[in-house]
Amino acid sequence: MPWKETSVMNVRTEFVLRVFEAKVAFNDLCKEFGISRKTGYKWKERFLQDGLKGLTDQSRRPGTSPQQLGENSVCNIVKLKLAHPSWGPRKIRMVFARAYPDCELPSDSTFARVLSNAGLVEERKRRPSSETGRITNRINAEHPNHVWTVDFKGWWRTRDKNRFEPLTIRDLYSRFVLCTQSLENSKSESVKSAFERVFEVYGLPEVIRSDNGSPFAASNSPMGLSRLSAWWLALGIDLDRIPPARPDQNGSHERMHRDIALEVEKESKADAKTQQSSLDVWRNSYNHERPNEAIKMQVPADLYLQSKRRFDPKPIELDYPVDYLKRLVMTSGAIKIENCRICVSVALRGWHVGLKLESDGQYGLWFSRMRLGKIDLKSEKFLATA
Repeated sequence: MPWKETSVMNVRTEFVLRVFEAKVAFNDLCKEFGISRKTGYKWKERFLQDGLKGLTDQSRRPGTSPQQLGENSVCNIVKLKLAHPSWGPRKIRMVFARAYPDCELPSDSTFARVLSNAGLVEERKRRPSSETGRITNRINAEHPNHVWTVDFKGWWRTRDKNRFEPLTIRDLYSRFVLCTQSLENSKSESVKSAFERVFEVYGLPEVIRSDNGSPFAASNSPMGLSRLSAWWLALGIDLDRIPPARPDQNGSHERMHRDIALEVEKESKADAKTQQSSLDVWRNSYNHERPNEAIKMQVPADLYLQSKRRFDPKPIELDYPVDYLKRLVMTSGAIKIENCRICVSVALRGWHVGLKLESDGQYGLWFSRMRLGKIDLKSEKFLATA
């Protein structure tokens, strides 16, 4: 009489009642019901302890588990995830550790399981292998303010139909976001004013990395200098431009833009002022709360320090070696030398350039620390460095 039949409870009840009739030996009774002696004794003991209730199937889950989370911990994990929907289990775990230092910290897998059970984990789409490659940038940041990256986040409209396009500046080493400010336009003077505010607070970097777009660069100017990048160079900041059509070489900055798109842009606000306030809150959270895998799950504020190179807002006077000729670039972008008027670049208007005699009738033309090309007095032309 195997116990795979439909009415298992009836069979178990008949078995234990027959046990206590003492008419049949226990071994023979177990054989009659098709069970082992061990199983027979199990049901006998359960009946003695709990009666017929003890014959029902019981959960195999242990009564206690050292890895089982308490209700409060589960609620706190879910609460943190709801506050940061785009953050993964590892980031949520690090925030949990800071927010609840007296609680035992579960493993990454436990956080993933809790969030998955709560329906708060979206399956990540894998990119094709051709899109996963990353090219190492030419300059690796070795300390805070070594390299800053800059770009404009793609624009979106607020609910009152106004265009909102923030300028974003970030320290590459620490991932600290220095600026997320929407500007009236992307002209050089507007961006320069934004950089002046950032420089006054954080000081000057050694290098600024940008793309080749306006206002960071100018395709028709020697060495791609624009009004903005010429000012950076005059301040003693080196330039690092990524190749055209290669945003992947500024990949971590682009990743930050995706975070803004997921966490700020998708909830368009009523107007630009409210949208900016929302973006300011996001920047503070990014810098002070959000763990970053690129810096071993620390937050950017843990690593960032203000630059020791302070910003002086006074007009800059460029100096050149004593054997250089010094010439002012006129409004038209031209300079005068030996009664010749030679066009250099309108991007340098108002700045002094240095001319170093290199051969008969030829001068090397320098702006700050950068050689831009040479002046050929015979042809009365400026020949830019390729």
